[in-house]
Amino acid sequence: MVSLKQKFLLVFCLIMLAGLLLSMTYTVNYNTLNVSASSVYAYSGAYSSARSMIVIETGSNGVIYGKNYSEKLAEASTTKIATAITVIDNCKNLDEIVTVTKPATLVEGTSIYLRVGEKLSVRDLLYGLMLQSGNDAATALAIHVGGSVDGFAKLMNETAVKCGALNTNFVNPHGLDNPNHYTTAYDLALITSYALKNKDFKEIVSSKRRQIPATENNTARTLINKNRLLGSLNGCVGVKTGYTSKAGRCLVTACSRGGFEFVCVVLNCGPMFEESEELINQAYKEYELYTVLPDYNFIDEVSVLDGDKDSVKLYNKDGYKIVLKKGEAENITVKYNYPAVLEAPLKKDQKVGTAEVFMSGNLIFTADIYTIEQAESKDIRDKIKDMLDKWF
Repeated sequence: MVSLKQKFLLVFCLIMLAGLLLSMTYTVNYNTLNVSASSVYAYSGAYSSARSMIVIETGSNGVIYGKNYSEKLAEASTTKIATAITVIDNCKNLDEIVTVTKPATLVEGTSIYLRVGEKLSVRDLLYGLMLQSGNDAATALAIHVGGSVDGFAKLMNETAVKCGALNTNFVNPHGLDNPNHYTTAYDLALITSYALKNKDFKEIVSSKRRQIPATENNTARTLINKNRLLGSLNGCVGVKTGYTSKAGRCLVTACSRGGFEFVCVVLNCGPMFEESEELINQAYKEYELYTVLPDYNFIDEVSVLDGDKDSVKLYNKDGYKIVLKKGEAENITVKYNYPAVLEAPLKKDQKVGTAEVFMSGNLIFTADIYTIEQAESKDIRDKIKDMLDKWF
């Protein structure tokens, strides 16, 4: 017969064992799929005759292909990508009216033929900027938003820093040659990646044409997008062409297929359309989007100590996807960390652990693990009854 002392000793051991179980974590490793960080990509070679070239994946801004992409160069009218997103970020209402001043009508180069005193919306000027590449539209917007060209250039440089473009300096909104006006292919890709996350920007640059209504002192204008890849490249969403004698032919292209997006930048590239199309098509042939963790993904069901139910289900809310070169998914490992036993009370959506994603042993993503349901604590009478039922 078990003595009272032995019974208390058994109860004490049971409590200690429960504490040990609660301190344990449950770990599962899967050689599955992948997700993104710029350090993940070991970009492979791709031919380009451009002075500088880069292709990035916009979900992570990871480099897919590159050539001299950190070299500071003139970028011509691809500058207007930064102009457009700076205007959008600093203008509360794109339908507010701009009154054109004389400096905007005097700027050289491509034009939408603005006249002094003409009134147009910011939105229409943005279309004139990005489709027709109007230098007059760029200047009108700069003066309206920044108070002056110099004031707006400061805002553009703030935008560049916000995007991580640290080897860029803007002195004007249109991209006409200036020794102090430069960027890199990498910086320009980062600015474009940032801009594409804005729905107004994306809608504008993906438009093939736009009608600007007649104003009091000007006729109606039909704007045609100069980016011919909008009509030939599957999934193309813009973005901007450019040319000056110093910069040569420049092109920034964005393309979206299969749930992910590439940005290609070529600076000083004769066959800019042809090579950009080849680079993007090659990238889509070599890379795929992998789902490492689905959104709202059930993970496991674990025991509950001293609860009104025996177990609760666990899940992660945030999913994780990555663009990987085909065949590289085997380098991904997922590690789940959570207690083998949980103690009541537990709230619904209570954080109880983490899911960690590793690429070749390097941590690249962490998602929190939550309870799907709640579990109330048993009252003291239920606990005593359970203990007595178990040991007597």
